[in-house]
Amino acid sequence: MSAPAPRPGIMDIRPYVGGESALQGVSRVIKLSSNEGALGPSPKAMEALAALAPDIHRYPDGGAEELRAAIAARFGFKAEQIVCGAGSDELLGLLCRAYAGPGDEVVYSAHGFLMYAIAAKSCGATPVAAPEIDLTASVDNLLAAVTPRTKIVFLANPNNPTGTYLPKSEVARLRAGLPDEVLLVIDAAYAEFVSEQDYSCGKEVVDAGDNTVVCRTFSKIYALGGLRLGWAYCSPTIAGVLNRVRGPFNVSSAALVAGLAAFNDTEHYARAKSHNESWRAWLTEKLTALGLTVVPSVANFLLVRFPQEAGRDASAADAYLRGKGIIVRGMVGYGLGDSLRITIGNAEETEAVAETLAAFFADGPAG
Repeated sequence: MSAPAPRPGIMDIRPYVGGESALQGVSRVIKLSSNEGALGPSPKAMEALAALAPDIHRYPDGGAEELRAAIAARFGFKAEQIVCGAGSDELLGLLCRAYAGPGDEVVYSAHGFLMYAIAAKSCGATPVAAPEIDLTASVDNLLAAVTPRTKIVFLANPNNPTGTYLPKSEVARLRAGLPDEVLLVIDAAYAEFVSEQDYSCGKEVVDAGDNTVVCRTFSKIYALGGLRLGWAYCSPTIAGVLNRVRGPFNVSSAALVAGLAAFNDTEHYARAKSHNESWRAWLTEKLTALGLTVVPSVANFLLVRFPQEAGRDASAADAYLRGKGIIVRGMVGYGLGDSLRITIGNAEETEAVAETLAAFFADGPAG
């Protein structure tokens, strides 16, 4: 007997591995590996989730009508141009499935989110990485990577795992330089953390044509990663495509009610953003004082570069942190083996990672 064979290319995919949550033999772990919301979800979201319990036997609203209306009202969008998904990851995958296939190419920046290459390969397309400049996406290099076979260009803005971003003028230049038939997907998962005046999630680029999508998520500042909720803003034509390829009930009732409550809790949102800005600056200062290179970040994490010296490198630091019950994210899979990505946690967690790294450099791995 022989097993069914998957489509060519599927077995070439290296499965995505999320940030670890547990350490063997450690009862209390400080998890700073997945860029989760430091303050946790809105209390109002938790209340809404608890109130839903008697009705979980009912199917969810397949059109996410109430949530889409709330998003549209706040940002000045049209609700019919919003499509909700089980996390923005689902939407990224659906876009690849709808617009790319065997023989096509999908372009992204070299240190972009790993899911772009996975989504491309899963539909038979070829992922193409464009070199970055100073760990920042380069419009010129992205455009140079485009060929007649290119169907999609992914731009994470801000980018994970570097924390860098492109100003809205550069995003507009990228869209203008792409052929009209190439879909530009702006992954703005960390947009809520950005305060820089020259940044935009990409709304104006979507409004200017019929070939751009902006994807957003409730997993980061809204701290609802466990419920899987995201949304896309796009033209009516692209929204029509996504609504044809998504599942009829792709977003759970739990995600919808908690997401709406979190979205409407503007006070908790403001606290989360303020917390991130102050503690991101604090941690940057502490780690820089240790002689480490901290990539300037506008998101809720820092990419920290370590010396190449044995016993003082990123791998040794990672092992030391784990020995103290702290999990951060190694960057080997992103081609950044000299770096660790550290999420901005709550006050106690952020102080702990700074103190532990200070001890690492004072005492060494055996200290």
